[in-house]
Amino acid sequence: MTTELLQPGELRKVAPVFGQLSFDDHEQIVFCYDKDTGLKAIIGIHNTVLGPALGGTRMWNYATEWEALNDVLRLSRGMTYKSAVTGLNLGGGKAVIIGDAKTQKTPELMRKFAEYVHSLGGKYITAEDVGMETSDMDLVRDVTPYVTGVSESRGGAGNPSPVTAYGVFMGMKAAVAHKFGSDRMEGRTVLVQGIGHVGEALVSYLAEEGAKVYITDINEDRLEAVSDKYGAVIYAGDDLYGAEVDVYAPCALGATINDDTIGRLRAGVVAGAANNQLADENRHGLMLREKGIVYAPDFLINAGGIINVYAELEGYGRDEIMRKTENIYHTTREILADADAHECTSHQSALRVARERIEARRKEKTA
Repeated sequence: MTTELLQPGELRKVAPVFGQLSFDDHEQIVFCYDKDTGLKAIIGIHNTVLGPALGGTRMWNYATEWEALNDVLRLSRGMTYKSAVTGLNLGGGKAVIIGDAKTQKTPELMRKFAEYVHSLGGKYITAEDVGMETSDMDLVRDVTPYVTGVSESRGGAGNPSPVTAYGVFMGMKAAVAHKFGSDRMEGRTVLVQGIGHVGEALVSYLAEEGAKVYITDINEDRLEAVSDKYGAVIYAGDDLYGAEVDVYAPCALGATINDDTIGRLRAGVVAGAANNQLADENRHGLMLREKGIVYAPDFLINAGGIINVYAELEGYGRDEIMRKTENIYHTTREILADADAHECTSHQSALRVARERIEARRKEKTA
């Protein structure tokens, strides 16, 4: 047992895994360790009713093992609902490797991790995530077939970032239409927070459609490069959450929608690529709704990446990848309308749709 701090001076005992707040009836949690390579990893399998659990591997220098466990629990759960709400026959899983990807990631470590993936016999299929590259997935493929996101020369579907960004763009347009009555982005102001591979691709789509794009990132050199390339404006204000823009697009770390930021938000729409944008899914989703801010559920609109890698399993090509990703627009419109009809948050509506699909499949299997 360990302890969890609730209020200053107040502690309660919780179970190491099953007592975590992010534990949501996960089917399996696998702890992976190898002394020789320094591997410390956790694989979380949330749900496999619709199919094998597919989700990327993230390498991050977590402050504690509890932080890593919480991350893999939340992310794997999100993958379940991401696949379900977009109509894919996949379950939800995720893996995290504890360490600095720049200094501690080695081919030997990746191959050892691949052995753990392989030991699950296809129940979990991994892919690229933060701290990983396509070349790392190629190393995993050397050991196991249970990996997607490999290089095109090895039968992969290529870099998923532009596809992820396209899905976010489609979801953003749907949310803008719901809020402002038209999905035209020309003349709209959008603040993109985080301009990694997905964020930059999103900037390109927005700039092409005539939106005025503001960008912010901790990497100043990258800010300059993206600004020069697409004509985006580097945000210079003191409070990015208080920026007077139409759309706030979080594309970096999660939990940026929280008690501190919601009161400052002036954007009419929140739609971005980051996972787990709501620090508290229920409470902060409700706060956004009460403030009149339209929230495009993150696990719905950032599903382009999994649609892209799913192509490797199902054997469909680029045209079908883009068609399925473009359909995120229509699904988002339906979810937002459903939330209004049921007077609930868009996050709750998307979760309900996903859970209903999972439950219907569960009943089919037991019938």
